[in-house]
Amino acid sequence: MTVLSDAWTYLTTSANWTGDAGMLHLLLQQLLLTVTALAIALVIGLPIALWLGHLGRGGFLAINISNIGRAVPTFALLALFVTADFPGTGVLGPFGRAGLATLFALALFALPPLITNSYVAVREVPAEVKQAADGMGMTGLQKFLRVELPLALPLVMSGVRLALVQVWATATIAALVAGPGLGRVITDGFFRTNYGKGIAGAIVVGLVALVLELIAATLQRLADPMRGARAGRTPGGPGMSVTSPTVEPSADTVGAQ
Repeated sequence: MTVLSDAWTYLTTSANWTGDAGMLHLLLQQLLLTVTALAIALVIGLPIALWLGHLGRGGFLAINISNIGRAVPTFALLALFVTADFPGTGVLGPFGRAGLATLFALALFALPPLITNSYVAVREVPAEVKQAADGMGMTGLQKFLRVELPLALPLVMSGVRLALVQVWATATIAALVAGPGLGRVITDGFFRTNYGKGIAGAIVVGLVALVLELIAATLQRLADPMRGARAGRTPGGPGMSVTSPTVEPSADTVGAQ
């Protein structure tokens, strides 16, 4: 309990949140690192996965190549990049020393969930929906943009959501090569046996991960084009009428009257 008490004291001391080495500054650094790495992965992986899903072939190779990133530890990739001539240990603006190496490692780490979810999302659009689009005379691009992509978007967003939280949590390893982020608080705390400080940094990382998860889950739900229809099927839910239907009298009934 002493460690938790020390962590609480560290978190509630305003001096620990200000300045270049303060928690707030380091938190913003890690957010920038996370968003940039995720953007790189999106630019690289998303078009390839969506295109292969639209074609309906080549996905086995793409998914298995991307899954190599699951087997190789991110820290191993970072160690390889930082010792190489390129990207090496050069300073990269707000990302500090070894910033480019850290971005590369985190971007590769984000690729597997993005590629897998995006490919499967487009590939699994119901065949009858695709056939209906073909019957309407849509071109391949029109079918992708108007039919496949809207239906695949929730699962694509699920991959983005997973990659976002994973990259945020893993970005703390940047501190091991003098990079930015809250990892500095964690490593410095445990290195100096100031365990309260280290736990405080871990708590902030966990709380922000929860916030990012909630934001991403909300965006995923909003991206679902069928959410209104699903709500309408819920008894008493939005879009469903709970009034009794009007029954028109038949001719026999009128005659009987």
